[in-house]
Amino acid sequence: MFLVGLTGGIASGKSTVSTMLAKFGCPIIDADVIARQVVEPNTPAWRLIVKHFGREFLLADRTIDRPKLAACIFGDEKKRKLLNSCTHPFIQKEMMWQVFVNFIKGHQFVILDIPLLLEGSKLLKYIHRVVVVYCNGTTQIQRLMQRNNLSEEDALKRIKSQMNLEEKKQMADFVIENSYGLEETKQQVERLLCNLRHSKAHLLVRVPLIMILIFISLISIIFIYYYA
Repeated sequence: MFLVGLTGGIASGKSTVSTMLAKFGCPIIDADVIARQVVEPNTPAWRLIVKHFGREFLLADRTIDRPKLAACIFGDEKKRKLLNSCTHPFIQKEMMWQVFVNFIKGHQFVILDIPLLLEGSKLLKYIHRVVVVYCNGTTQIQRLMQRNNLSEEDALKRIKSQMNLEEKKQMADFVIENSYGLEETKQQVERLLCNLRHSKAHLLVRVPLIMILIFISLISIIFIYYYA
């Protein structure tokens, strides 16, 4: 099995592509979903957030007030790194566990949906193929303004707080151009899947593992035959 990293920029359409891949039957491990799970009340990450940021960032049901916390760390590199230190180890641990589960199930590859994959994620070194969902700057601003009800100035601030999409595009093995209609995006996703399904990269892991298991089995048989 090999790992495919799916990333993009804010409002570039990564979630749309991830949904398409899931509908085509690809196993998806979504970092955003896991990020919500690891900060549920009384989890280790939740306790660390409360310890470092205070109970004023809790809602009435004791869940994290995510918009308030996001506003607190926006533009503050020190606070952002502190929050990441509270959550990222638990997110990465859960993602690797889900990778292992999918490996046991025999999947050829797994999609890791990670928004900040190219911004220093420790999981990048395990990724065999990087897929970047791209859209042009004008489209990105318009989508973000409409989706989050933001002014153009605020939308630009959000976009500039992340790595530029043009930079991510240069680091990609595959680029999904998502500036236009859904049908064009779907056709690109289908071509991506065709490429991934024809890859033999999973054999680089599976064949050696099978050989190891066969070797262990032979040793066990010899041991039982001579010493049982």
